[in-house]
Amino acid sequence: MTALTWPQELAIRSALALTVVAFLLGLFSVMTYIERRLLAFMQFRLGPNRTGPLGLFQPVADGIKLFFKEEFVPQAANRWAFIAAPAVAITTALMAVAVIPYGGAVTMPRFDLLPEWLRGRPIPLQIAHLDVGVLYLFAVSTLGVYGIVLAGWSANNKWSLIGALRSSAQMFSYELALGLSWVGPILLAESLRIEDIVACQAGGIHRWNAIIQLPAFMIYLFAATAEVGRLPFDLPEAEAELVAGFHTEYASMKFALLQMAEYVNMITVSVLATDFFLGGWHAPLVSLQSAAGVNLGLLWFGGKTGALLFLFIWLRGTLPRLRYDQLMRFGWKVLVPAAVMHILGTAAVILWLTR
Repeated sequence: MTALTWPQELAIRSALALTVVAFLLGLFSVMTYIERRLLAFMQFRLGPNRTGPLGLFQPVADGIKLFFKEEFVPQAANRWAFIAAPAVAITTALMAVAVIPYGGAVTMPRFDLLPEWLRGRPIPLQIAHLDVGVLYLFAVSTLGVYGIVLAGWSANNKWSLIGALRSSAQMFSYELALGLSWVGPILLAESLRIEDIVACQAGGIHRWNAIIQLPAFMIYLFAATAEVGRLPFDLPEAEAELVAGFHTEYASMKFALLQMAEYVNMITVSVLATDFFLGGWHAPLVSLQSAAGVNLGLLWFGGKTGALLFLFIWLRGTLPRLRYDQLMRFGWKVLVPAAVMHILGTAAVILWLTR
C-alpha cells in the first residue's frame, strides 16, 4: 500500500477531527439525559419523563430553549472577557482530544464511492500522533483554568469571583497529583506516546495498569474527579453558598458552552483513564478481543469509558460535598505525597527488575 501524500493525510485527519468533535458534542446532550435519569433513579424520583417517550427529547428541548433565550451581559462586566470566557473553556476542552487514541486501526471498506487510495486502508483512530502526547496533555489541561477565571472575574460579581478563585486553586492543586499519577505508566511503557502506554497493557487484565499500578489509578480517579469539579469536589459551583459559582451571571448559549466544557472534560478524563490504566481498547482476556473475525476493540473501549462516566454520576448521587479546607488538605497532604511515594516505589521496582 502506497504512502499517503500530505493532502490525503490532511483530509483523513480533518475528517477524523470533525467526527470526534461532533461525537463529543452529541455525547454531551446524551450525558445530560442519562445523568438526570440515573440520579432520579438513585434518589427515588422520576427525572425527565414528559418530553418525548421516557423524556428522550428533553436534551433537544433544553438545547432549543438555551438557543432562543435572551443573551445577557451584566452592565458592569468586562464585556469582551465575559464573552470570551465560554469560548476559551470549550476550546481548551476540545484541544485535549487531539492526541488521545480511541481504538486501534479501522480498515476502510472497499466501496466504489471511496477514493482508490482510501479503499481497504487502515485508519488509526487518533487525530494526531505526537511523540510527546502526554506532555501536550499537561500543557492543554493547564489552559482550562483561564476560561473559568475569566468567567468569574469578568462578571463583576463577588460570588462568581469566589467561585473562579476556588476553581483555579483546586485545578492547580489537583493537576499536580493527576500528572504525577501518570508517571508510573510512563515508566513502565518507557514512552510519552499514549498509544505506547496502551500497547504496553495488551495481553490480558493482569497487564493493565489499574492492576499493577493500583495506587496510581486510585490517585488518578480522585484527582480527575476534583479536576473536572464533580461531587464531592464541586466547590467552584457550590449552589448553597455561591448561587452557581463562576457561571452565575451566564445565560443562553454562553452558559451552554460552559456546561459543555465541563461534560467534555469529564468524558476526556474517562477516556484517559481507559488508555492509561484500563488497557485502552484491549479486552480483559485475549480470547474476547474479537468475535466472528471482527475486532471488538472499539466496543471494549466504549464500555470502559461508559463505566467510568457512570462512576462519576454515581458519586454525584451518593456523596456529600467536602468543605474547601478539607478539599485542599486532601490534595496537598494526601494525594501529592502518595503520588510521589508511588513514583519512587515504581522506579525502585523497575531498577531492581532490570539489574
